[in-house]
Amino acid sequence: MTTSSTRLPRVRASELVGRGWLNTGGRDVTLADLRGKVVVLDFWTFCCINCLHVLDELRELEERHRDVLVIIGVHSPKFVHEADPVAIAAAVERYEVHHPVLDDPELVTWQAYTARAWPTLVVVDPEGYVVAQMAGEGHAHAVEALVDELVAEHEAKGTLHRGSGPYVPPAPQPSTLRFPAKAVELPGGTLLVADAGHHALTEVAADGGTPVRRIGSGQRGLADGGPDEARFSEPNGLCLVPEELRERLGYDVLVADTVNHALRGVRLADGHVTTVAGTGEQYMVSAVDNVRPADAAAPAENGVGDVWPARQVKLSSPWDVAWSPAAGAFVVAMAGNHTLWAFDAVAGTVAYLAGTMNEGLLDGAPADSWFAQPSGLSVAADGRIWLADAETSALRWVDPADASVTTVAGTGLFDFGHRDGAADQALFQHPLGVAALPDGSVLVADTYNGALRRWTSGTDGGPGEVTTLATDLAEPSGLVLPAGDADHVLVVESAAHRLTRVPLPAGAAGTHVDGGAHRTQRPVTEVAAGELRLDVVFTPAPGQKLDLRWGPSTSLRVSSTPPGLLLDGAGDDVELTRTLRLDPAVGEGVLHVTARAASCDDDPAVEHPACHLAAQDWGVPVRVVDGAPDVLTLPLLG
Repeated sequence: MTTSSTRLPRVRASELVGRGWLNTGGRDVTLADLRGKVVVLDFWTFCCINCLHVLDELRELEERHRDVLVIIGVHSPKFVHEADPVAIAAAVERYEVHHPVLDDPELVTWQAYTARAWPTLVVVDPEGYVVAQMAGEGHAHAVEALVDELVAEHEAKGTLHRGSGPYVPPAPQPSTLRFPAKAVELPGGTLLVADAGHHALTEVAADGGTPVRRIGSGQRGLADGGPDEARFSEPNGLCLVPEELRERLGYDVLVADTVNHALRGVRLADGHVTTVAGTGEQYMVSAVDNVRPADAAAPAENGVGDVWPARQVKLSSPWDVAWSPAAGAFVVAMAGNHTLWAFDAVAGTVAYLAGTMNEGLLDGAPADSWFAQPSGLSVAADGRIWLADAETSALRWVDPADASVTTVAGTGLFDFGHRDGAADQALFQHPLGVAALPDGSVLVADTYNGALRRWTSGTDGGPGEVTTLATDLAEPSGLVLPAGDADHVLVVESAAHRLTRVPLPAGAAGTHVDGGAHRTQRPVTEVAAGELRLDVVFTPAPGQKLDLRWGPSTSLRVSSTPPGLLLDGAGDDVELTRTLRLDPAVGEGVLHVTARAASCDDDPAVEHPACHLAAQDWGVPVRVVDGAPDVLTLPLLG
């Protein structure tokens, strides 16, 4: 374990190589063009919620230091769809990326910088040397401290050049909707759309396109008030409040305001917006200050069932909301930390419903289940809570009686595709929306396949069947079942900025598509047969030290896919170094590593120092090869 400095030995940065550039006005960018600037390379992929968190973390830093700092996004795709240049350009626009982006579909630059996880940040000094690398989110404090340090150092040396960077903003394209996420039908037959790209809610007529009104100023932010003053930040999920509760609560629609890490209530009569859950700050896994006031107990990773005041607890990228009559509460898909929560609007409380905050696919009891960016919810007539688990490309359901979790289709984080047939063999690609139909079947907005799919249950208790109902949709992300129209579904085509009416064939009819199976392609790390030493190197940010006030400040969890790859070394412990033993007969697979370390400001004069958590999940593809290195090193910076 290292705690001395965030600086790495001086190594020349590798050239930036890829298929092309975005946000540069058509110009290629070289390292020579960046000489004299502090450069942060952000290795990201647009499916990844942690990557989106990092984009948000870097916004203020980028604005404050734009004359000396250049951020370069290196887009290194996980899913096949993410390698499509049109999809990448749309994502850069959707998430308001205001810096150059290198399109790296073959992971050439990813490999050159030995990135192993999404997201990864690499800091390059004004002379072109790599000085730091950090994986995961939550590093804004450390990056800013390092930027300040480098600016002072190189200004004194005369090697810092102030001025504008290579960013060229694209021309805006006006439209009624901009990257709509989800929609809900209102009592009068109009539709309320989470207009994520406009940071607002847009009400449209029943035809799905004629604008009626907008709720929200259109400026990114968190502000309550009337329709012209209220602010949202990339809202996603919408849910009608049960009629019997609307007058009591004072609002009619609940909104998952994703980037604000909040739930908002909207009163339709006058468009007034109220924050009803969340503080506006992001919940960081295992952080000590997630709940306000500061002396309140923070949610624990195994705290399923714990309840807190809704306005005093931090949330993490709530992506969708749905009303569960059986629970008497709104279920919240908390994509940012891979969990499900329940919001009791009457009591004004939130409860931790299911999930361990580890990213993956694991069924069972709520305290043991794993999710991966749950992003779409729908409650069926029988009470089942259906969900689209985006990063595992899975369709799953939760039993409202005990919150136990069952997977219908999907196998894990790294396998996906477009394959119909028996549900236990079917494949999706990053689905974001679901809708439970009255006949017991379930529609899936299969986002990265650009398709509308349907699951129907088996008559003999089997896994059921998946069929395709429509293709060539532009990133469908939400579904609306119009009242009184059982023959159609409204599909939110996010990348086409529209709502589209799609016919529903009767019964179990649908097309069987076999577009093949895919596995995430990342460079495989060759490791030695026998014992393998895993070193997670933790470096606190400048001015911080390990937080040892209440015992060990670090933790390490290791598992593998397939499980048989790891003969020894799986499980949890506090040390960041561990000896693993891999089975050469299995030969290859993925090591799943979750590391956490807490640090606090190192100033004895401060009675209550600010504390920070570094946390990262790695999925490292490995292959056992004789004579390969017997040490695997992963960096974790504070």
